[in-house]
Amino acid sequence: MLYRAGIAAVIGAVVVALSAGSAGAWQAVAVDGDDIGGVVTGPDGPEAGVWVIAETTDLPTRFNRIVVTDDDGRYLIPDLPDATYDVWVRGYGLVDSEKVRTPPGSTLNLTAVVAPDEAAAAQYYPAGHWLSLIEVPDRDQFPGTGPDGNGISPNMRSQAEWMRTVKSGGCTACHSLGNLATREVPPELGEFDSMVAAWDRRIQSGQAGGSMSNGLNRMGRQAALEMFADWTDRIMAGELPEAPRRPQGVERNIVVSQWDWADEKAYLHDEISTDKRDPTVNAYGPIYGALEASADYVPVLDPVANASSEIPVPVRDPDTPLAAGPPMASSPYWGDEAIWNSQTNVHNPMLDADGRVWLTSRVRGPQNPDMCLEGSDHPSAQAFPNARANRHLAVWDPATEEMTLVGTCYSTHHLIFAEDENDTLWTSGGGPVIGWLDTKMFLETGDEEASQGWTALVLDTNGNGQRDEFTEPNEPIDPTKDRRVTTGFYGVAYNPVDGTIWGSSLGFPGSVLRLDPGDDPSNTALTEVFEVPWENPGAEVQGYSPRGMDIDRNGVVWTPLASGHMASFDRSKCTGPLNGPDATGQHCPEGWTLYEEPLPKFKGVDDSGGAEGSYYTWVDQFDTFGLGENIPINTGNASEGLLALKDGEWVIIRVPYPLGFYTKWLDGRIDDADAGWKGRGLWATYGTRAPFHTETGKGTPSKVVQFQLRPDPLAK
Repeated sequence: MLYRAGIAAVIGAVVVALSAGSAGAWQAVAVDGDDIGGVVTGPDGPEAGVWVIAETTDLPTRFNRIVVTDDDGRYLIPDLPDATYDVWVRGYGLVDSEKVRTPPGSTLNLTAVVAPDEAAAAQYYPAGHWLSLIEVPDRDQFPGTGPDGNGISPNMRSQAEWMRTVKSGGCTACHSLGNLATREVPPELGEFDSMVAAWDRRIQSGQAGGSMSNGLNRMGRQAALEMFADWTDRIMAGELPEAPRRPQGVERNIVVSQWDWADEKAYLHDEISTDKRDPTVNAYGPIYGALEASADYVPVLDPVANASSEIPVPVRDPDTPLAAGPPMASSPYWGDEAIWNSQTNVHNPMLDADGRVWLTSRVRGPQNPDMCLEGSDHPSAQAFPNARANRHLAVWDPATEEMTLVGTCYSTHHLIFAEDENDTLWTSGGGPVIGWLDTKMFLETGDEEASQGWTALVLDTNGNGQRDEFTEPNEPIDPTKDRRVTTGFYGVAYNPVDGTIWGSSLGFPGSVLRLDPGDDPSNTALTEVFEVPWENPGAEVQGYSPRGMDIDRNGVVWTPLASGHMASFDRSKCTGPLNGPDATGQHCPEGWTLYEEPLPKFKGVDDSGGAEGSYYTWVDQFDTFGLGENIPINTGNASEGLLALKDGEWVIIRVPYPLGFYTKWLDGRIDDADAGWKGRGLWATYGTRAPFHTETGKGTPSKVVQFQLRPDPLAK
């Protein structure tokens, strides 16, 4: 059989009846001059829990606002900027209604269109529902027996490790899986003799082709290709996923607003709107982004003026290498063009109390200068010299419009401010070390050498409560000495309870880390490692592989797991030794609590945890959204929305348009504490490396997304 790579999408506008005007007193919606409101009805009456979308291109940047209908099918899209909008209905069990153009101040009653069949309805499901149709190899196929056996790599020791690689430990750490662009194969790739051959070609496409290809090699290339090909074959033959539920309860009170920013060839990694320690900083101010390997500028959104702009990010050394290489093979979207061209590789932004934007950014190549090396008189280099740093720091001051570069001896990835007198900026991504910058000193003196420090990660293996001589990772454990580990920080967070620094460590089963800096961190810092419970009889639920993490005001750590959970870790619940020779990683299962994320499981898998594998957990410490203080929120990458955990129950904050929402970070800001729901909200961005995979296709830039929570679906 000859396979054609791709089938036509079912999504399309279906002409529907629409009427303007009153729908009866019991359904009346009061509409102000900057609102659009009305009633959505279907064949059986009011349509509850469906989305109404209003979008315009009349403003300096494309803008849309999305609301949900109430129990009576009523909707109100509030506070729209002056423009003409396309308005339509989208919802589970429906297909899109015809778009109707109208200005604000309109009462617009809409007729929903029931999907003609389940296949048409399923085109609007989140990617994770489609992803759940993947049939992973059975447990008894692990460990793999290699290319001459079952095709699975011997390095894949368990089914769980395989699933981790499909999700946030591999594929979905960069983009969604299960959206139309990935569950089928683009027809532009051509014709293939088998779907295995089509998948083998597709994963070599573009500048990420090498990374994708190597990822499948780690799994066992043939077995992985056969799994993905079988998934696509079954979908093209008509297999459909489980249907999601419509928004309910407080989910119907959510208002989603979106603005385009950056450009069609760039991709976003993170955004920032305020100082995490004080969410009133930068009220109504710009949103700043990070473009990682794609481009050397900071995208900026002014949400008041509905306009976007750019701040160039330079390097100190013009010979700084590019972050991305050339395409491995031609892209079905961009051909042989290398669309990513960044030297700075800006990964993560963070605001300080004065609104300055701190960035993890390359300023030079990876070889460190003499100040970082053995023989230097720098205190940190004397304690633990460090030869390489792949990313450094930069700071943008909006008051002076100056970008200042900071060369560090340690690599940076994520960053977080401590709540101390020096505004110490701690960073992850240092591999064998963790680094910090005394930003108060740096801003006063400009002395990057004196202002920075770093430390090795050392366990208190002898249990005497202080840092002593240590063994190296490749040496046998000596119970009379401490031990250095290379379990590096990925996520990083400051504990407001005791001033310790926490982080997540990738891998299997992965762990969270606690660093107590002590009085002289280069020489006194001690690390604790707490692994996620895996094959641990002391744990009620097993999980694995954290990614980004955060901490609440009570000192409880929150992190997503590739096993399909949000996890909390409370060190105060540990009953055994926290240090010493018996603190081997799996020594505090009682500190962990796992919450299964709300997506179906992979086909044939019975373990706790579904097809979700969120990228990051962010904790709303100060109630910037409206669900309360200390609410943990997962990025919900396969759910195409945020997942907030409130009193042990999930609030699903879906972004229904354009299909393909995928974010790697979020934060929350309070613009006006006295303005009710209008004065606060969450901010995120479309953070996929493939914005051209979204519903609107090639030419789609990333978007800034704001989430606000009204007291009811008709609140103004």
